[in-house]
Amino acid sequence: MNGYQRVMHCLCGEPTDRLPAMPITMMFAAQTLGVSYGQYASDYRTLVEAQLVVANRYDFDHVSAISDPAREAADCGAAVHFYDDQPPALDEEHSLLADKSTLLQLRAPDPMGGGRMYDRVQAVRLLSERAKGEKWIEGWVEGPCAEAADLRGINRLMLDFGDDPTFVNDLFEFVLQMAISFAKVQIEAGADILGLGDAAASLVGPRLYRKFVYPYEKRLVEAIHAMGGRVRLHICGNTNKIQPEMATLGCEVVDLDFMVPLATARAAANAANCPQIYAGNIDPVQVVRNGTPEGIYVALKNCFEEAGRKGYIVAAGCEIPRDTPAANVHSLIEFAKSHS
Repeated sequence: MNGYQRVMHCLCGEPTDRLPAMPITMMFAAQTLGVSYGQYASDYRTLVEAQLVVANRYDFDHVSAISDPAREAADCGAAVHFYDDQPPALDEEHSLLADKSTLLQLRAPDPMGGGRMYDRVQAVRLLSERAKGEKWIEGWVEGPCAEAADLRGINRLMLDFGDDPTFVNDLFEFVLQMAISFAKVQIEAGADILGLGDAAASLVGPRLYRKFVYPYEKRLVEAIHAMGGRVRLHICGNTNKIQPEMATLGCEVVDLDFMVPLATARAAANAANCPQIYAGNIDPVQVVRNGTPEGIYVALKNCFEEAGRKGYIVAAGCEIPRDTPAANVHSLIEFAKSHS
């Protein structure tokens, strides 16, 4: 089996020759190619080359256009700081929607308009040209809570949930429509699956998640499915208390950070009668970067067992950090190759 076939069989509940491996690599990929992260995040050709090099060297089953969460916000006009060898970062103090009334005049950017969103579309298209049918091509969009936080500022948004719920819903609707448009052009460019990054959703608590975040995530997942795409949900952080809702979103793959035991997630999915596929969830720093190949093998074995020995994809809880020893990354694949 090649990587594409392996993941497809996994998603369809069919036997595979080994476990699929889809760890997120961004800074590690740039380092593997020998380029600065500033180059990786700003030039789709560099990103594509780095993804192909790292995927082929370590026998990963996918390549991804992920680089940073500031693409949509940058094209909306948000202030973004760029660095030579760090990810681009939003300017929290001078958020685009620091004044809520700005939303009334804000128009969603054209993802094909030549900005940072278009750079990602080009990355997806080139990845597809180079690896379609061999490895899974992964695009990426920001989820409603994460993108709202990028535009409004995370601290302001957290207060808005209580102070101005109407504004929150209006903002989430704007973000949702922008994400659907962005997902559509990536699917058309060749993306097999869309990563849906909604890191800020882990901060709101289960009540606010159910009331505000879940409905928009659900609509985004359904829209991607209607366009023929698939979804990989990625919410960094402690999502233990929202696992029941996450299990019913209908995502093909759900990433779990290291704070969330696979057993907890699997129990929530079973209770909802959802045959969820999980990826993760070993600690990317303490276990993957700072640990040993033997320790990684043990951690992955525990994940595999807690996942119920089915519906499991080898990955860390979040991205593989820069400076991770090559032997440790190889150990991820060695575990995958020893289990089916």
